[in-house]
Amino acid sequence: MKETSLSGRIFDSFNILFMILLCLTTLYPFLYLATLSLSPSDVSFSQIRIFPEKISFDNFEQVLGYDQVLTGFINSVKRTVIGTFLNVFVTIAAAYVLAKNYFPHRAFWTKFIVITMFFQGGMIPSYLLIKDLGLMNSMWALILPVLVNPFQLIIARNFMQSLPAELEEAAKVDGANDIYILLKIIIPISMPIIATLGLWNAVFHWNSWFDSLIYMTDPENSVLQMVMRRIVLDGQMEVMSSVMPEDMKKVNTETIKAATVMVTTIPIILIYPFVQKYFVKGMLIGSVKG
Repeated sequence: MKETSLSGRIFDSFNILFMILLCLTTLYPFLYLATLSLSPSDVSFSQIRIFPEKISFDNFEQVLGYDQVLTGFINSVKRTVIGTFLNVFVTIAAAYVLAKNYFPHRAFWTKFIVITMFFQGGMIPSYLLIKDLGLMNSMWALILPVLVNPFQLIIARNFMQSLPAELEEAAKVDGANDIYILLKIIIPISMPIIATLGLWNAVFHWNSWFDSLIYMTDPENSVLQMVMRRIVLDGQMEVMSSVMPEDMKKVNTETIKAATVMVTTIPIILIYPFVQKYFVKGMLIGSVKG
């Protein structure tokens, strides 16, 4: 191997320094909120800390003891699991069709899908459509409008095109049909792109709150992020206090808000270690072809 030039070493040094600073700016807010959520209510945060002086789980007990937090958590889990499964299944099925050269008018349908990335119906028509379909206060109002993401569909199609055509040809010689090939051959070897799509859609569904604000008029149907928004932004601490025992009503609003943020953040973070090994591969392979 050739020895790296001076300019190359300087570039690498600045690149490493930039990535370290980027990681620190990303990690610091998370550590600060974690410290705040684990601190007792009587601790003063006049100085910024990233490690708690005392560790207490009272804030989490109070947040998880709030009925709307548990209801919102269940609603968010249901939306994330069902929505992610349907998103990935429909995207993979559509990408498999678009990846075939013999699909009629494939170029036209691909361009038609790409156009939807830039032009959308708008908020008011979408709201009227959901209302006319009778989907208000229904989980399907949060899933069906975003069932297919055009960008993800193109990425999955590019991945399908990179697979060896000989696999499908050999299966058809043995008498397999397209559905059998998709379920038994294509999907098992497409785990990198499936994991990538699953991660994207899981994060999207878990973090989404605006559609719940529009379509969910009943608080019992709100997702966890909407409950967090009411607590953190709207300051509905008095609602929590009204359902807490007398000995737990002396709370620090900042530590409660931090605990609420952590409750909504930690579950989705725990998914990353299980799909990280597929994520980079799926991104690279799916973005090569045009």
